[in-house]
Amino acid sequence: MGLKRHRAIQVVSCGLVVALSVGCAALRSASPSVVSKRTQMHMGTLVTVTAVASDKSVGDRAVQEAFNEIKRLEQLLSTWRPDSELSRVNAEAGRQPVQVSRETVDLVVRSLEMAQLTHGGFNIALGPAIEAWSVTEEQRIPGERELQRLKPLINWTGIQVDKETRTIYLPQHGMRIDIGGIGKGYAADRAVAEMKRVGAMGGVVALSGDIKTFGVLPDRQGFPVGIKHPRQEDVLIATIDLHDEAISTAGDYERFFERDGVRYHHILDVETLQPARGCQSVTVIAKEGTVADGLDTGIFVLGPEKGMALVERLPDVEAIIIDAHGTMTVSSGLRDRLRTP
Repeated sequence: MGLKRHRAIQVVSCGLVVALSVGCAALRSASPSVVSKRTQMHMGTLVTVTAVASDKSVGDRAVQEAFNEIKRLEQLLSTWRPDSELSRVNAEAGRQPVQVSRETVDLVVRSLEMAQLTHGGFNIALGPAIEAWSVTEEQRIPGERELQRLKPLINWTGIQVDKETRTIYLPQHGMRIDIGGIGKGYAADRAVAEMKRVGAMGGVVALSGDIKTFGVLPDRQGFPVGIKHPRQEDVLIATIDLHDEAISTAGDYERFFERDGVRYHHILDVETLQPARGCQSVTVIAKEGTVADGLDTGIFVLGPEKGMALVERLPDVEAIIIDAHGTMTVSSGLRDRLRTP
């Protein structure tokens, strides 16, 4: 208000929009803050890092350290890289345990915790079934017999993790771990930790639909994030200011195809191995990106009633659920924070 010039920062992600205005006058105040921002491609998506710091050199270094950490984790965790630790775990399925780094053990353990919380709704072993559907490539509809044959390969309870020896073992040939449904949130958490370590006072790390914030912007109380309408392009259903929080959205509208009037998307029900039908989108807000990222998919599969019941039992977790009919349900802790059109 009252500023004649401003710089706008906008990050558009899967289901989320971060739109931030930084006044130039704030950058010239008696206690100046500067904003550094860059975008690169990592983990198969555009990653935007914004840092608020006392001077440009600190801000630029914070941004670079965030990208360095994300790149390092990608080399460990990406199943698109044949030399990654998780690719080696998958290659040895049914044969032998594979020793991995502390980070890989940590993320797999956290993934299994999310699976237990969501009764398997979130499942890092689901890869063979997702590949059978091939939603974005072949757009095929697998038959029931094919899906039933895959059932033994998606048993997340069979994944064996030994924290002492730092080994992971998949007991059946053909099993695969894919942490795509939680890895971006984890990477955002780690990137923010690196930004804080080098002196950033605030910032945003946005990887596709996973956003982690900390601190504040000059002249603002938080980081405003818009939640996109799952059926109307460029329409927001709500806006919320984040304060040292992460937000993640899972939806049926980013990776899907339609055939004979039916929408087929990539979020599969672990019981039927068919696309989950209870929700159009689920947005989760939590202190950690790892939690927000893992829970949004799990809640999507659980459905609106069971999913919201889980959210209300968990500390420091909130959610906005759009059900299959387009009805929005907001968790109790968000009702006074959410701004709707």
